Amino acid sequence: SGPGVWLWGAWPGVTMEAPELWVGFVGAGRMAGGLVRGLLQAGKVPASNVLASAPSDKNLAAWRELGCRTTHCNLEVVQRSTLVFLATKPHILPGVLEEIRPAVGSHHIVVSLVAGVTIQTLQRLLPPWTKVLRIMPNLPCVVQAGAMVFSRGSNAGDEEAALLKSLLSSCGLCEEVPESYIDIHTGLSGSGVAYVYLFAEALAEGAVKMGMPGALASRIAAQTLLGAAKMLLETGEHPAKLRGDVCTPGGTTIYALHQLEKGALRATVMDAVEAATNRACDLAKD
Repeated sequence: SGPGVWLWGAWPGVTMEAPELWVGFVGAGRMAGGLVRGLLQAGKVPASNVLASAPSDKNLAAWRELGCRTTHCNLEVVQRSTLVFLATKPHILPGVLEEIRPAVGSHHIVVSLVAGVTIQTLQRLLPPWTKVLRIMPNLPCVVQAGAMVFSRGSNAGDEEAALLKSLLSSCGLCEEVPESYIDIHTGLSGSGVAYVYLFAEALAEGAVKMGMPGALASRIAAQTLLGAAKMLLETGEHPAKLRGDVCTPGGTTIYALHQLEKGALRATVMDAVEAATNRACDLAKD
């Protein structure tokens, strides 16, 4: 198989950070860039062991600045990597899979980030032995605070799942789920970061209305969201319990919550998750 091929599990005691892990990205857009930054910042893979391909230099310049190698040839990425991330636009993926198919060997692990393309479709368009996994990240992977879910195909075993989870955990929360949850994750978390940004903007604007400077209000709003999220994750408490802890009888918080309830905040957010999930399902059928 030549230099640059690393067989997961071939050498007992090899760590995930072993320099022999060669990682390829077919497609070099924002989400792929976010993942690679997480891997590099956590020291999971050296930049010199990463090879990314894209049709033009537009996105590749940022990868070269990180120290990664780049190419315009998708086939080269597969030939020189063991772990291959597919990060193209959905409509061009079938053509890319047809192009790389001859180079995919039994030692490869192929991980798709492509929205709306099922594991079944990936397995049909790749050689029958291919170890396929599908992940759905979200934008905060760029700052190593992402929320990702992944599912595995029929040939991907516990070792491949463990490798992927170890690598992706450097980018944030990473959970293995049934594939049917991936569209729900898109509605909850992939699109959900935008709902949170909208809420953060509204919080800050409320403070501006009451006389606080905008930049300060934005920083405090962001830190408020960060702190609340950290408490949810670290205490394991139900959100309703933590919310109740903030409310004192006749105090400020219950007055504010009454206004949010009158605005149907909870029902509106539930509708938003449902709408985004349904849209993700529709896109998968196109």
